[in-house]
Amino acid sequence: MEREYKLQMKARVAKRALGTLQEIMDEPYSVIIRDAAIQRFEYTFEAIWKLIKEYLFEMQGVMCNSPKSCFREAFKMGLVNEAESMQTLYMTDDRNMTTHTYHEDVAEEIYKELSGYYLLMNKIYVNIIMDSGLD
Repeated sequence: MEREYKLQMKARVAKRALGTLQEIMDEPYSVIIRDAAIQRFEYTFEAIWKLIKEYLFEMQGVMCNSPKSCFREAFKMGLVNEAESMQTLYMTDDRNMTTHTYHEDVAEEIYKELSGYYLLMNKIYVNIIMDSGLD
């Protein structure tokens, strides 16, 4: 029961985070919007990989302890296809690069990828919700 509750809570956090990321991505570009979007990407990424971690443990009995290991397991479980699995690894690398967004070129490169990352994270979220029966 407590594990199921944890999965529900992680799903709620992920849904809210995805909503805030989508909201900022709808705004016209400016450096301030770019920087805010990158920050929202950071916490949305964290919410999604932790949701995957909880889902894999609760629903599949699989333990993973890092974003990349969770994304690899998500591929094995069919939450993402092979191309999307590769994209999750690039997304993880970009998440790790967000500490360097004081470099304009790094910030711009990450920002360019955010709409695709949003779609990918949202797909993972929807697949988990559908598979686990949460709503």
